[in-house]
Amino acid sequence: MIKRYLPYLKKYRVSCILGAFSKWFEALLELLVPLVMASVIDVGVKNGDISYVLWGGAVMLAMGAVGFGCAIFCQRSASIASQGFGTNVRNALFRHIDTLSYREIDKVGAASLVTRVSNDVNQMQSAVAMTIRLVVRSPFIALGSVILCLILDWQIGLIVTAVSVLVALVLWLIMKKSVPRYTKNQKKLDRLTQITNENLEGARVVRAFSNREKERARFDAAASEMLENSLAIGKISAWLNPLTYAIVNFGIAVILLLSGFKVYDGRLSSGDIIAVINYMTQILNAMIVISNLVSLFTKANASMHRVSEVFDLRSSINDGAGAAPDFNAPAIEMEGVSFSYAGTRQYSLTDISLTVERGSTVGIIGGTGSGKSTLVNLLPRLYDASEGTVRIFGRDVKDYSLKTLRFLFGVVPQNASLFSGTVRSNLFWGNDKATDEDFDRALKLACAYDFVYEKGGLDEKVTEGGKNFSGGQRQRLTIARALVAEPEILILDDSCSALDFVTDAKVRANIASLENTTTIIISQRASSIMNADEIFVLEDGRIVGRGKHRELYENCGVYREICDSQTRAEA
Repeated sequence: MIKRYLPYLKKYRVSCILGAFSKWFEALLELLVPLVMASVIDVGVKNGDISYVLWGGAVMLAMGAVGFGCAIFCQRSASIASQGFGTNVRNALFRHIDTLSYREIDKVGAASLVTRVSNDVNQMQSAVAMTIRLVVRSPFIALGSVILCLILDWQIGLIVTAVSVLVALVLWLIMKKSVPRYTKNQKKLDRLTQITNENLEGARVVRAFSNREKERARFDAAASEMLENSLAIGKISAWLNPLTYAIVNFGIAVILLLSGFKVYDGRLSSGDIIAVINYMTQILNAMIVISNLVSLFTKANASMHRVSEVFDLRSSINDGAGAAPDFNAPAIEMEGVSFSYAGTRQYSLTDISLTVERGSTVGIIGGTGSGKSTLVNLLPRLYDASEGTVRIFGRDVKDYSLKTLRFLFGVVPQNASLFSGTVRSNLFWGNDKATDEDFDRALKLACAYDFVYEKGGLDEKVTEGGKNFSGGQRQRLTIARALVAEPEILILDDSCSALDFVTDAKVRANIASLENTTTIIISQRASSIMNADEIFVLEDGRIVGRGKHRELYENCGVYREICDSQTRAEA
């Protein structure tokens, strides 16, 4: 698992090696300090040699200064490597997510993907920094202290070894209890992120239905679950310091008792006792650092598995062989197409067969959940059909490269999505080589030219989600964005629902004037599609009627009911 992420550190291997080496050298100096201090006590203080004491103090100051410099260098190296690693993983993860189809994104969930790109990668990034800074240092300090204690006095060394083993056992027991809860915490964070996203994106809906208290309660419940889990981890981890300090202090007491007899017998010097006590303190600090590292690495390991789950996902939609469209063939053909979303066996579309000639205008109408949007999502391969064949300009959609196929389409989605930037930067999404003249033409066709130039023109700022434009203005801008691409097939997925009838009619008339552009209009309004060359009526994922407006009104009960209900509503 870890090998998978080593390439993201390749560029920073020099920083990793030099940083770890500098930290090791600092640890070596720290281990030598007690020996210098013991020498100062046993020689300088014992004999009243001030020059020796000053020399020893100067040596310890110099060692401290060098160690400080090594620590600063390691900190800098660790920061460069860890930040670079995090950036590389985050960029790679985002690029990979961008290759996934709607099916895989639906499976994981948008909120969970956001958490994995941000929080989980941050945990991995922190682990890299701590590996460089402390993984080399802390075990070396702990092991070195035990070895030096054994060298000074093997009996005292054995006590130090026993204390170290007991502290390690406490660490293992605490980590064993707390490790499973860290993974739970990440899942609960996913849930919290999901609720937050839903409330931020649907703030208007929440307030319109006066459901703020209900949503607060839902958020509080999710936050409370995460709090309970975090408190459980905290309660387990809270035993760490008292137990380790108790064990180490008991060890120090035993060492002082034993060393008192040894000093009295002349087998141990006062300096050696001071050195041993220092090493015990170093062991304690190293063990506490190791426990924190284990905790950090546990969280990082859980995060790494979650990130790997995304990397392991493979898009169910793969590039075709690179077929070229035959513009003499029908624009769209469907034969026996059925489709079901991931996680359900129920078909959203069943046995759909239809043909749309190039340059024609087709209307699709039906009740909510009848499969209208699902049907058009199959055309540019946002999803693949579960059964049957979808052909665009005479070629199976699976034979096209995704880039070639999607360049044939201009899609105006149900939700008018704009990106922060300017009007110009949003229109560039349709065609990154378009000129201002192309933009003006598309804006006029979408009846957006006047309000755009009244606001400030193509360089007018667009806030997040286009919230500084009204719903109808956002819809017209998304239509203009699609028209800039001059697509062969234009899909309008209920994209005029916020427009008044006059503007809706004008936009449709402008689009109808385009030559050789096949237009698919999905609408809840019968008036928006009644002049289409052919209308398809959907109910429960099946085509229950097809033909022109008058013919359908006379022969299709579902269509007639839709038309009559809207006529009564308008009256």
